[in-house]
Amino acid sequence: MSQTETNVPSAETLGFQTEVKQLLQLMIHSLYSNKEIFLRELISNASDACDKLRFEAIDRPELLEGEGDMRIRVEYDKDQGTITISDNGIGMNRDEAIANLGTIARSGTKEFFSQLTGDKQKDAQLIGQFGVGFYSSFIVANKVSVLTRRAGDAETEGVMWESEGAGEFSISPAEKADRGTSVTLYLRDDAEEFLDGWRLRSVLRRYSDHISLPVQMLKEEWDEEQSAQVKQSDWENVNQANALWTRSRNEISDEQYSEFYKHIAHDFDDPLAWTHNRVEGRSEYTQLLYIPKRPPFDMWDRDAKHGVKLYVKRVFIMDDAEQLLPSYLRFVRGVIDSADLPLNVSREILQESRDVRSIREGSARRILGLLDDLAENKAEQYTEFWQNFGQVLKEGTGEDPSNKDRVAALLRFASTHNESAVQDVSFADYIARMKDGQDKIYYVTADSYSAAANSPHLEVFRKKELKFC
Repeated sequence: MSQTETNVPSAETLGFQTEVKQLLQLMIHSLYSNKEIFLRELISNASDACDKLRFEAIDRPELLEGEGDMRIRVEYDKDQGTITISDNGIGMNRDEAIANLGTIARSGTKEFFSQLTGDKQKDAQLIGQFGVGFYSSFIVANKVSVLTRRAGDAETEGVMWESEGAGEFSISPAEKADRGTSVTLYLRDDAEEFLDGWRLRSVLRRYSDHISLPVQMLKEEWDEEQSAQVKQSDWENVNQANALWTRSRNEISDEQYSEFYKHIAHDFDDPLAWTHNRVEGRSEYTQLLYIPKRPPFDMWDRDAKHGVKLYVKRVFIMDDAEQLLPSYLRFVRGVIDSADLPLNVSREILQESRDVRSIREGSARRILGLLDDLAENKAEQYTEFWQNFGQVLKEGTGEDPSNKDRVAALLRFASTHNESAVQDVSFADYIARMKDGQDKIYYVTADSYSAAANSPHLEVFRKKELKFC
C-alpha cells in the first residue's frame, strides 16, 4: 500500500541535541585511528537490547512473539557499500528512537564537554570514559539508517531513523514484520576495509567472543570461477556465544578479560585489575569485577547511577545494581550472576534481601583483597589507583564498620618524612618509623600539600624531630 492509502505521516526532520553535535564532531576527528570500535559498540547495544527483552518477557511472555531465541546478525554488501547489524531484541518505538538516538540523556554532559582540550589523544581517552555507543557509527559512515520495531507493538508498525551526522535526523513510520533493530551503515570510502568477511569476522571474534548471544554471519565458501569468497544461504556463529563469566578462569585470556570489561563499561582503556570468582555455600553466585584505570567523568555526581550488572541464572536483570556493592566501591564495574535470587527481582527487593547482603559483603571483601594484592605486590599500579580513586575509598572507613580496618590499611598520605607531595605513606609505614615512646600519630589538614607543609603548627614538631603523616 502507498502512504496515501494508509494515511501514514511523512518523514519528520528533527535536530540533534547540541551535545550530540559536539560529540559527533569530536569522535570523527579524535577516534579516527581506532575505527573498528564502531562494531564493538553496535554489537554491545544489540546485546543489551536482547537482554532487556529477556527481562521484560519474564512478566510479559507475549513480547517474544513466538520467537524466544535471541541472536545478532552482521551482513555486508560490497556493491552498496553497507554493513548492517541487526538484532531481535526489545526494539524501539518512535519516542524511544528520538530519545535514544537524538539525545544524550546523561547527567554531567556539559561538565564532560568543558573538560575537552582539543588534543586528539587526550580527548579520545575522555570520550572513551564518557562512552560513545551508537554515535561511533559515524566514525566510519557518512549515513546511518535505523529500522526498528518495539516488541509487542502492532504488527509491521516500525520506525525508520536516518541521519548523515551533520546536525539533524529524519524519522518516519516504516513497515517491519519482526521485532528488533537493524542498523545500516553507509561506509565512507576510507572504511571499505570492513566490506570483507574475513575482516569483519576477526573484529567480531576479538570484541564479541564473550557475549552470551550468538553473533552470526552468512557462511562463505571459495568459488574457483569467481576467484572470490561467495556468500551462502546459511548463517553461522562467529563467536562462542558463551557468557565469559561462566567459563573457567584458565580458559580465558587477559585480552578476553579486557575486551569484556570494555564491553560492559564502554571504556577504551584496559582495566587496571580484575577478580573472577565463583562462590558456593549459603549463597551461590559468580562475580567478575573490574577496577578501571581512570574514574568515570560522573563519579562525583550524586544523581548518577553506579554499580554492576546483575544477572540471575545468566538472565540479565538490571544495570547499575548499586545494592550489590557499598557506595565507596562505586567505581567498580563488572557482573554478578546469582543462582538464588528470583528472576522478577526489583530494586526494592534487592534492598531487603538477605542473599543480596551476603553478595554485597562477599564482593566488598573480594575487591578489598584485590586492592591488598595491588598495594603489596604492584606498588606502581596501586599508586595509580590511589590517585584516581583514593578520595572515594576513604569513605569506607565511615561507611563500612566491618571492613574499616582493611580500608584504613589501604589509605595513603603525604608525609614530612620524604618532603614530597606524593601520597605513598600508609599507617603501617608511619607506625614502623615512630620514635621510641611515641604513642600518637600526628597529622595536619589543609587545602593543599604546600599549605600543610608550611603550616606554623609544624614548627614545634620539627624541633622535636617528629614526622607528620
